[in-house]
Amino acid sequence: MKIYRATAPKINDLVHTKLDVRFDYKKCYMYGKEWVTLKPHMYPTDTLRLDAKGMDIKTIAVVKNGKNIPLKYVYQDSLSLAIQLDKVYHNNESYTIYIDYTSKPNNLKVKGSAAINDAKGLYFINPDGSDKDKPIEVWTQGETESSSAWFPTIDKPNQKCTDEISMTVPAKYVTLSNGRLASQKPNADGTRTDIWKMEQPHSVYLFMMAVGDFKIFHDKWRNKPVDYYLEPKYAPYAKQIFGNTPEMLEFYSKTLGVDYPWNKYAQIVVRDYVSGAMENTTATLHGEQVQKTARELLDSYDDESQIDIAHELFHQWFGDYVTAESWSNITMNESFADFSEMLWAEHKYGKDEADAHSYGAMQSYLRGPVNKTKDLVRFHYDDKEDVFDLVSYQKGGRILNMLKNYLGDEAFFKGLKIYLTKHAYSNGEAQQLRLALEESSGLDLNWYFNQWYYGAGNPALKISHKWDDATKTETVYLEQTQTTGKVFKLPFAIDIYAGGKKERHKVWMNDMADTLSFHVNSKPDLVNVDGDKVLLAEKKEDKTLNEYVFQYFNAPLYLDRFEAITTAALTQSNKDAQKVLIAALKDKYYGLRIKAILALDMTNDDVRNAAQPVLGSLVATDKNTLVQAAAINALGKLKASGNLPLFKQALASQSYAVESAALNAISVTDPAQALPLTKQFEKDASPALTIAIIKIYAAVGTDAEFPTAYELYTHATGQARFGSSRDFATYIGKVQSPANAQKGIAALTDLGIKFKSQPGVANFITMMLQNIKAARAKMNDTASAQAADDALKAFNAAK
Repeated sequence: MKIYRATAPKINDLVHTKLDVRFDYKKCYMYGKEWVTLKPHMYPTDTLRLDAKGMDIKTIAVVKNGKNIPLKYVYQDSLSLAIQLDKVYHNNESYTIYIDYTSKPNNLKVKGSAAINDAKGLYFINPDGSDKDKPIEVWTQGETESSSAWFPTIDKPNQKCTDEISMTVPAKYVTLSNGRLASQKPNADGTRTDIWKMEQPHSVYLFMMAVGDFKIFHDKWRNKPVDYYLEPKYAPYAKQIFGNTPEMLEFYSKTLGVDYPWNKYAQIVVRDYVSGAMENTTATLHGEQVQKTARELLDSYDDESQIDIAHELFHQWFGDYVTAESWSNITMNESFADFSEMLWAEHKYGKDEADAHSYGAMQSYLRGPVNKTKDLVRFHYDDKEDVFDLVSYQKGGRILNMLKNYLGDEAFFKGLKIYLTKHAYSNGEAQQLRLALEESSGLDLNWYFNQWYYGAGNPALKISHKWDDATKTETVYLEQTQTTGKVFKLPFAIDIYAGGKKERHKVWMNDMADTLSFHVNSKPDLVNVDGDKVLLAEKKEDKTLNEYVFQYFNAPLYLDRFEAITTAALTQSNKDAQKVLIAALKDKYYGLRIKAILALDMTNDDVRNAAQPVLGSLVATDKNTLVQAAAINALGKLKASGNLPLFKQALASQSYAVESAALNAISVTDPAQALPLTKQFEKDASPALTIAIIKIYAAVGTDAEFPTAYELYTHATGQARFGSSRDFATYIGKVQSPANAQKGIAALTDLGIKFKSQPGVANFITMMLQNIKAARAKMNDTASAQAADDALKAFNAAK
């Protein structure tokens, strides 16, 4: 049953937190001393409750005149400290509590969310150094309420305070925390004590520490330090990975009208991170996926890692400077950060990139039926982790985009500035955003917030139109077909293209069915409903192919062209559809060039004959390596030996995507040539090349190549391992050696167990193991078939 979740009451307010910590790498413990200063929020109190998860508590005392006076306390379920204070305190007086404790994060039994897959707060990575391919690190993750796993606190987002963190670490390591590095002192025992001070208040879930062997690249923005912490191997590429950050800081500061509010901005990359990235105040933490070499970055463009860099930076305003007052209002953090991704994409890469990103986000939301049952602001939920979902992120980002389109940029961003300024270093909720936007625009927005923030679902629109030549009238029929009974109020634009001109009409849909009529001098070539392509809706339109052809060549936006390509791909025997697809091979946006390439029906003679020379040109001259790779893949499917020189030439590319596509194309065109060529790339195997090499060895390799495939597979990133698992399983099923087969079965099973909690993994790994079992049984390899059966049982039993 979903429970009403009130904003956490404030009995005591955090004022300042001072920590002195050192780490026991052998036990994976942290020994901490804390001085936490508080004051009653309003009412007098003689008690204090602090969250403290799974700790050993040695001392709790109140500090009086420099002396620690012990206090009585009860440690409830090893989760919460109920402390009896030495007297009744009023809200005009503060007090400081001293706590001596040990944090034991690996002993905690806690769960994470879809966004953050673990919640023990403090993480020791490879602490004994046993994994030679992995650095020794310590780092923290506070969201949602896991900071209280490494220091006692009031672990709620509506509590903010300043802090000072002293870390004593092996002298060879680098440290990072919030705020400024105030001092560093070498100690006689080979350690060093670093003191970090955060002198502006921020929420406790945003406190962070990181310790390890990092190289620091120093950048700057308006004379503020902007630093990048990476593993030494990736340090030479720091500027290429994070180099957009100063430009992002400038862009977001100017767009919001509020300059970046903190003293520095650092980004650090760690191993085995439990999420994509985390917006700790002044010190964002990224997972290892962001670390790439110069060659890997050639294929990145505005990929997930670059999106994360923008997303987490925007949180420094929406999330850190002004923080959601409760997890129910997480939209005030995450919807804004999601929305910021398209703001940056448009600024840096153009409107097509932004629109493509926004459309992809909307489709992610629409694909999940359960998403349509959830309000954006959610006061009822089972667990706080449940709100970190496609509604709070992707749907919320689209709701903000519609609101920006409705109000206009000037009023929208003025309202954001009002919201940020009024609630600086404090907390906010959706109603305060509404009030700020009403103040800037002068418009009532209750209807919008009630519909989109405090309601669920989205409209499903059926759109048709009819031309009456006698009256020169174009009639547009609009129907909302969602079955929830909820009627959406929708402002949008209808663009009518006729006589070589476009005329825009701003309209409202207020009912389940609306009919709109427009006088036009001649029959329209196109009626484009939702001309700005911003509506969060499922749309069905009755446009003809001719209308979509006109739309491709005349309507300006990404989605206009996307819809036309999609429709043209369904009727490739039609000459006009072919014109769209061939033209789209040279579309100004690389994503649509790739879409057109993937859509080509190369079994159609007319399509193939028209497309083949264009594809060859794309391989040779397109500036985008992903387009080049897609073109090579399309040509490879023809299995035409005349293309082999082009593929071999592509093997010299610096792009891993192009190299991988070329190897695959050669392998299907001339398998005998593929095997020796592939061996040349074994030692420089990026994730993309790893997938290609395993695919080729699975198709044409023997037991001789299996050790290399096994080595590549077991040392690949998680994404590359999943990308190659189907081919690796095929290879396991065909090798002659039972020992090789059983090694492969173990590797596949290990991957499955590690990621079993992720959507789709359980079914995928089960199917792979079942296929291997059948293949080994067919080869009369009963030992390996039994190993596969045992692996299935172990996998199914794993938590």
